[in-house]
Amino acid sequence: MGNLDRMELLKGFTKEEPENPFNWYALALEYLEVDAPKAASLFDLLLKDFSSYLPTYYTAAQFFAENNEIEKAKKTFENGLILAESQQELKALKELKNAYQNFLFENDFD
Repeated sequence: MGNLDRMELLKGFTKEEPENPFNWYALALEYLEVDAPKAASLFDLLLKDFSSYLPTYYTAAQFFAENNEIEKAKKTFENGLILAESQQELKALKELKNAYQNFLFENDFD
């Protein structure tokens, strides 16, 4: 299945089940390589409307950092860390902490 086919399929899923954050997240992932502004808008939607969907935070923070939205990336990492801790998701917490430390180092935060 090609990227366009997956995108159309996922768009259909978001219409059928708009309350399912995974559908929006998967669609955002498909847009990462082909339409950065659309991916950004989907990450923004996820962070606003599905703020308890933990997988978004790591990917969205990395995306924002790669697109030079440094403060937005920092805030996204920090919110993800708080959420992972509150959900007691230890593996996700560890991954977010490592990525956040790398982000802080790469962007000269003290």
